[in-house]
Amino acid sequence: MSRLFLGVICLLVGWSVWAIDTGRAFEDDEMQARYVEIISEVRCVQCQNQTIKDSNVQIASDLRREIRRLLSEGKTNAQVFEFLVQRYGDFVLYRPPMSGFSLLLWIAPGLFLLFGGIVAARVISKRMTMPLDVDDDEIHQVES
Repeated sequence: MSRLFLGVICLLVGWSVWAIDTGRAFEDDEMQARYVEIISEVRCVQCQNQTIKDSNVQIASDLRREIRRLLSEGKTNAQVFEFLVQRYGDFVLYRPPMSGFSLLLWIAPGLFLLFGGIVAARVISKRMTMPLDVDDDEIHQVES
């Protein structure tokens, strides 16, 4: 009974290994290189921190299959990326184009640092020009 249970557990755990396409997608070396380049640049929409090349979830497998289909139809890399962006947005690309909202996201940290530095400099310079609040008694104690 325990061997059967152990065997079923091994089959269930080992099943996920077959989810990643380890074999060649294309016989042609150039097409295979393009395929690997594309799947290395596309983010898994479920995992979000992996490429679809490294992900073993079902949607990554579906995306790899879709990319193989598009390349087989003669689509260029740019057309494949355009297709994916139309379906999933710029988020699907590991290097989204710097335009519109994404450009703001790239620039915002620098603007916040610059603004914080300006505010800190003004506060410090204003405090430097303020007179010290010292009682007359304290001045006489220091002089004697």
